[in-house]
Amino acid sequence: MNDITAWFAAGGILLNQRTLTEGAIAGGLVLLSLAIGLFVSRKLGRAAANAWHRRLDQRGEGLADRLTPIIRHATAALLLAIVLTAYPWPPVAGIPIGLALGAATVLAAREILRGVGIARPVTWTVTLILFVALFSRSVGGLAEITSMMERIGVDIGRRRLSLLTLITMLITVVALFAGVRLVNRALSHWIAATRGFDATQKLLAQKLAAIAVIIGAFFVGIDLLGVDLTAFAVFSGAFGLAVGFGLQKTIGNLIAGIILLMDRSIKPGDVIVVGDSFGWVNKIGVRAVSVLTRDGKEHLIPNENLMTQEVENWSFTDRNVRVRIPVRVAYECDLELAQELMLRATTESPRVLNDPPPNVWLTGFGENGVEHDILAWIGDPEGGVGNVRSDVLNRLWLLFKQHGIVIPYPQRDVRLRQMEMPSGD
Repeated sequence: MNDITAWFAAGGILLNQRTLTEGAIAGGLVLLSLAIGLFVSRKLGRAAANAWHRRLDQRGEGLADRLTPIIRHATAALLLAIVLTAYPWPPVAGIPIGLALGAATVLAAREILRGVGIARPVTWTVTLILFVALFSRSVGGLAEITSMMERIGVDIGRRRLSLLTLITMLITVVALFAGVRLVNRALSHWIAATRGFDATQKLLAQKLAAIAVIIGAFFVGIDLLGVDLTAFAVFSGAFGLAVGFGLQKTIGNLIAGIILLMDRSIKPGDVIVVGDSFGWVNKIGVRAVSVLTRDGKEHLIPNENLMTQEVENWSFTDRNVRVRIPVRVAYECDLELAQELMLRATTESPRVLNDPPPNVWLTGFGENGVEHDILAWIGDPEGGVGNVRSDVLNRLWLLFKQHGIVIPYPQRDVRLRQMEMPSGD
């Protein structure tokens, strides 16, 4: 026993009866804290995960399945932090507390950072820094480590860029990024669940809330890092010139997108025609509107184009769209029967609506036959109109064949007149 005491004394640690007692108490408190964390996670973990799924739907899937270990490690870390600060533990007793506190904090931080999508290398770097800091704090060596990291660096103007500054910046940026992603998920779901807004207003509110959260996080980070905002004076002037010259189109598209969302002239799900692009609006972004076409292509149309060009919105006030199908029959046919067959072929088409009912108009007597227009209504314009015409005409072809209705060929009457040849002398 004397040899062991002498060995610890040589390392600067005095081992006596009181130290051993405090070490044993510290070890017992560590085990108790870990046991309480395990108990709390078993009681609250599943309920918290279910509530998270219910509140955030699919926006919180990254954290929902990690809530049980997060609660376990965070509870143990909180209790161990209380134990560490409640009593002036000697280094021997602080070692197990520091190890347990660092491990619990690292595990909780790793689950949170991975749950919000932080890259694995960044997660492990941040958690390693946290472990070293907490363990050093528990054994009384944090001041020496921070002093050493402060000495490692270079002077840039009136500021010193040290290793401690870089580590502080890394932890601050990662923490703010994780907080922004978590808050944006919660706000996005809360706005989506609001009943007083329509789809366009919800989308606009989500985008504005995301911008507000990012701006708030930026100023919080500036304050935490102690950056002087006057240093941005030159940058803001240069940025203003860039907006005036190089970023004019980008800012114009951003403002146009906000206007589109506010006046609700175009909203996700609408069927629109812009130039040669026909499809339904998939998403209204900051720069462009995503339009999905029937052939599977996705057209990105700048927001500014939708503000300055003529746009056909087939579902602005009503999703019902009328389809016009021209049909020509021969003069010798029974027109009344032909029109009945046209109505029959139209009503049997599955996408044609019964209300408003389809109609057949006689539009004129052409050179080759009697001209008709079949007018049919559909309620799903995103499905296209060409396939409706094709289906009706296929059915009509079979009905005309069965009932002897003739579709005329082009006809021309050619008259030949014999010219008298002049007689010769």
